[in-house]
Amino acid sequence: MRRTIVRISLLVALIGAAPAAAAPADDFRKLLDDHYAWLLREDPVYATQLGVRDHDHRIADISSAARDRRATEARAFLARLENIPGSALGPDNRTDRAILKRMLEEAVEANRHAQRTMLFSTYFGWHQDFIDAVTAMPFRTRADFESYLARIAQYPTLNDAALAITEEAVRGGFVRPCSVLANYERTVSGVIAEDMARSRYYEPFAGKRPADVDVLEWQSLQSRARTIIKNVINPAYAKHRAYFRVSYLPHCAKTDGISALPGGREYYAFRVRAETTTDLSPDRIHQIGLEEVRRIRADMAQVAREAGFPSREAFIQDLRTNPVHYAATPEALMAATALVTKTIDGKMPSHFGILPRLPYGIRAIPQETAEGSTTAYYMRGTQESGVAGTYYVNTSKLDQRPLWEIPALSLHEAVPGHHQQIALQQEMDIAPFRRNFTGFTAFIEGWGLYAESLGEEMGLYDTPAKRMGQLSYQMWRAARLVVDTGIHAQGWDKARAVAFMRDNTALSDANIDAEVNRYISWPAQALAYKLGELKIKELRARAERELGSRFDLRHFHDALLRNGPLPLDLLEAQMVDWITVERTKA
Repeated sequence: MRRTIVRISLLVALIGAAPAAAAPADDFRKLLDDHYAWLLREDPVYATQLGVRDHDHRIADISSAARDRRATEARAFLARLENIPGSALGPDNRTDRAILKRMLEEAVEANRHAQRTMLFSTYFGWHQDFIDAVTAMPFRTRADFESYLARIAQYPTLNDAALAITEEAVRGGFVRPCSVLANYERTVSGVIAEDMARSRYYEPFAGKRPADVDVLEWQSLQSRARTIIKNVINPAYAKHRAYFRVSYLPHCAKTDGISALPGGREYYAFRVRAETTTDLSPDRIHQIGLEEVRRIRADMAQVAREAGFPSREAFIQDLRTNPVHYAATPEALMAATALVTKTIDGKMPSHFGILPRLPYGIRAIPQETAEGSTTAYYMRGTQESGVAGTYYVNTSKLDQRPLWEIPALSLHEAVPGHHQQIALQQEMDIAPFRRNFTGFTAFIEGWGLYAESLGEEMGLYDTPAKRMGQLSYQMWRAARLVVDTGIHAQGWDKARAVAFMRDNTALSDANIDAEVNRYISWPAQALAYKLGELKIKELRARAERELGSRFDLRHFHDALLRNGPLPLDLLEAQMVDWITVERTKA
């Protein structure tokens, strides 16, 4: 899952303060209302997607001054929250309080690190996040299109603020390593369209004319869009490209780990805590990764023997190079993906009692980012804006996108993985800030990785190649624990990380390169997947053991997802309570 995670990390500091009330419960409700209203004001594009139309012509202020203001407000809001004792609140509000407290504390701490000036990775950046956000807005009325035009016309303001922060980062030595930047310029220049009507920014105008706009008005709106793209958008992206070439790339870092930067070890320790929602040290996580790698290697060797290969390595070599495992065209890859996803859809009711109303679709990753991107990602939609969730599939470098990985990939990114979890979260009767803004990577990605394992019970891994695909994906996430901590806590360079991934996973070289670039440029995020999955599997094993014949898989899954993303300690407490209740039922 891509942009959702980025939005959460950016918005964790967008908190406001207000005078405290006398009654704890009333005061807490007022805090939640103030907090949610502030979040909407500070992310006006997302507010529109959620159906809140009070900020329709605004975009977010990402300037350093605005970020400092939000951090100050977060400290004040945290002080206000701490004046409300948890013991005075009901169970649901105690959960809300614990989550909000964690978010605020992380927001305050994050703003203390100079690494906050590092605004892009190989996985995200303001230039791609903005276009993804504005094109995911509703487009049903004239007002929708007027709002869109007003917003994209403001992109140079956002771009200039981002470049100013990036220049501050360069002066302080907070730059991404040279080893990961080969594809970055393409993510900028690829948006600059010679034909304005073929720009990604023009996509909303390539669709159906809204009912409240006549033909001449529609032509006028289209003309305005082309003018803004030509005279506003393209020059801003060209400015970004020139800055990257002339002022950023010559200063890129020669070492790959974040710990080599000033305050880097402290920053990495913070990132580990925030992403995993645990107190595990980088060294302990490294060891957990090595243990998982050894376990999964043995399983892979067994599958290779069952497939008739003399060794694990021989089977992986065949999987990487035999043309039978690859689609010949992007259309063929998308068709194969569609078949798998629809097969999974048909199996969902036997594994879940509650299914979301919002559907999802599949699309190819945009060309300008595809070659440097990972295999796939998910972007949330919203019922309010009439936008479905989207499972994005990488159709570049087809000889690196094996068909045998589609089942595990689809289970993770679509259903029962990210779309099931996130779409249900949006429908839940929980505090609005939790429903629409809160996310914990260990839960979200841990669930996505656990969802891959459900392919066994769904009968999707019906060939040795697909079974090896599942194991390779398991190995991929286990290897992340080793590689991420190796790079950022133990001094590994990119070459050593690539070699470890190549030796242990069945991933293609292109995927390995993109993944290692991601770990280098987005420290600790990748640690959350395997640690979250291990916790969920531990909880399932406990439920099966303690409930015996009373264990119902559908009810277990519904219980896991019923409160949205939670830190792992709160998730464990929730599920222990659920097991206790289930055990006492007649």
